[in-house]
Formats: sequence, C-alpha cells, structure tokens
Amino acid sequence: MKISGIHHITAIASDPQKNVDFYSGLLGLRFIKKTVNFDDPYTYHLYYGDKIGNPGTALTFFPWPSAKRGNKGVGQATCISFSIPDNSIDFWIERLSEHSIIFEGQLKRFDEDTLIFSDPDGIQLELVSTKGANFPNSWGEGTVPSQYAIGGFYGVTLSVRKNETTNVLLKNVFGFEAGPISGERSRYQSQENTVGSVVDVLTLAGAPFGGMSAGNIHHVAFRVRNEEEQEKWRQKISAIGYHVTPIIDRNYFKSIYFREHSGVLFELATDSPGFTVDESEENLGRELKLPSWYENQRESIEQNLLPINIPYIHQS
Repeated sequence: MKISGIHHITAIASDPQKNVDFYSGLLGLRFIKKTVNFDDPYTYHLYYGDKIGNPGTALTFFPWPSAKRGNKGVGQATCISFSIPDNSIDFWIERLSEHSIIFEGQLKRFDEDTLIFSDPDGIQLELVSTKGANFPNSWGEGTVPSQYAIGGFYGVTLSVRKNETTNVLLKNVFGFEAGPISGERSRYQSQENTVGSVVDVLTLAGAPFGGMSAGNIHHVAFRVRNEEEQEKWRQKISAIGYHVTPIIDRNYFKSIYFREHSGVLFELATDSPGFTVDESEENLGRELKLPSWYENQRESIEQNLLPINIPYIHQS
C-alpha cells in the first residue's frame, strides 16, 4: 500500500465571513459544504475545493470568532501550497495586488515559480505555477476564470525540530519518494504525482513548538481508497508504534488520526462517499448540513452560528 497524496487540510480561522470572502471571493475556490464541527456543533466547519471537493482539493476550516491568533512553530503544518496553471503567475500577482495582499515572497523553488502570502488569520499560503498540470475539475464558475483557477493542493509544509521519524514515515511507510533538498527543506512526493502529492519537511532545530488557535493548520489528511484499506493502514501504523484512533465517520469520508512523533497531527481519510452524498453537485454549499445526531438541535445550532453570505459562489 502507498499513500497517493493529500486528501484534505484543516485549519482554524476566526471570522467565518472573512474566511469565505478570502477563499471563495479572492482565491476563487468553490464553497462546497457548510456544516458544523462534529465535536463542537456550535462551531462551523466550512469546506472549499474544486467542482465537487475531490480529494486533493478540499480545504476546511473551524472558524472561532473570538479566537486569538495562534503561534506558529514546529510540530505543525505551517504552509499550504496550491497548484495554479503554468503561465498564470502574472494574473495572480495582479489579482492579489488589487486586493492589497502583501507578498511575503516571490521565488523560484525547485525550478517552479512560487508566490508566498498569508490569509486574514496569518496562515501562510503559496501559489505554485505547476508545469504540465491539468486541472479538469477546477472551479471556473466563481470569481476566477477557469484558465487561471486553482487546481487543488500542490502540497503542504511540515515544520519539525528533528526530521528522522517524519522522513521514515513519509518514505518507508507512506511510500513517498525522496526528492530534492534545499537548505533546511527536504521534499517528498507521492509516486502517483496527483494533486496534493508534495510534502516538504522543514527542519528547524531548536525552534519553539507552535500553539493551536486561529491562524494555525490543525491537521493534514492523506488519501486512502476505502475502509478496507483504511483498516489495514490503521493496523500497520499501530504496529510501528503510533497511537491510532478507531475509524470515525465524518459523513463525507471515514477517518483515523494519529500524531506523528514530530508533533504534527495526521489523518487518513477515505476517498468516498464524498460531498455530494447529501447535496447535488449544483447545490453544494447552499444549506447548513448537520449529522443525523444533531438534527434535533438544529434550531438551537442555527441561532448560535453567525450568518455567512455566499451568494457569489453559485453564479449561473
């Protein structure tokens, strides 16, 4: 068994409307699901992605309106990288500049043009001009024309104090291939080379550990095909010394979680059933969707959630 790439990434935000405005309004991702944190039903869980939130494109947020800014550090995922079509970098420079987004850097990393900036809560983001990439399911009906639209994840950066256990997990267990190294950054890539196939390990010896609040990436989920394969992974990861949760039903996928020895929280999530299980493709993101065990609390939950406006997501 080998991991084919990233399934989704989950982060913590503060204001939900600012989150929607940035990721769907500015970056042009499709708003695909409005639900709640299954462990805290009075907190939203917002999902963005391509046309249907295919694995490798789904970015999710827990917005806590009163949350203070968290501390970035080792033991966390610290940067989310998106793939954009080759030769679209000028479009994005102009678009971000028009919205007063300050670039933290524009560089060529491993021979790929990369723009570095942050979202309203301080989460570091990158747009990577991806040569030869094809994004048939990118969302071109929102605010960004399809020829420039984000195709999904390029990858994620993990910040660690020591990289030995992380490198072994990615290479020897997940089956990623070791790639180039530049200074403190080591690259690993899934052999399937799909969206979300890159993991960069940034080794920062002696750096402080991060906290967890608004502006932090909560966890990274990797893809497994189905529940049968997921159970095999659960047994395999447990056998090499990790504490792994039982399989948990998240409605749109099944999940197991474990914390890598560097401190980063990992999830393995199934590709199915996907986000059209309770909404049609046309209507994704229109209604508040609750798991069945919270339906009897719907009125109370809706009264306690801040209203969010997403009319521009569903343009005809």
